[in-house]
Amino acid sequence: MIPLVLTFVGDDRPGLVNAVSEKIAAFGGTWLESRSARLAGKFAGILLVNVPDANVHALQSALRGLAPVGLHLTIERGAVEEAKPSRLINLDILGNERPGIVRDVTQALSGLGVNIEEFESGLESAAFTGVEMFRAHARLSAPKTLPLDDLRKALERLAGEIMVDLTVGEADRLA
Repeated sequence: MIPLVLTFVGDDRPGLVNAVSEKIAAFGGTWLESRSARLAGKFAGILLVNVPDANVHALQSALRGLAPVGLHLTIERGAVEEAKPSRLINLDILGNERPGIVRDVTQALSGLGVNIEEFESGLESAAFTGVEMFRAHARLSAPKTLPLDDLRKALERLAGEIMVDLTVGEADRLA
């Protein structure tokens, strides 16, 4: 079995996920894991599938055939991941919306050798004031050699500079 990572985006309408899933099943593929969401009238997703080696090219061709119905896909072969000793960390961010929050946080994380495993963000209105608030949750992989307190201190300094609340804590391995 060959792992494939697919991304797709199209105008939001019923049947988009079904169109992709039918092609995968028709070529003996297994839908393993996915994330998808409706954003600005579009429906976008990323998914991991396993497909028999002999069917990879036929599946890729069939999926590309969905372009005329308005579904744009990219297909990449998955790579074998090397196990690196790491610690899983949860990071929550909350602050007044302003340009650059994600850039500033990811720059600090990158500088510490911390990798983003998952990232979700959105805007919401603050209770009573209606002020637009940025909220994000990230699941991070930090090197075992990086003490959690050092990560917390670096992020606390950043939080003060960019005026957001950051919460850092160990994550469950199974989460």
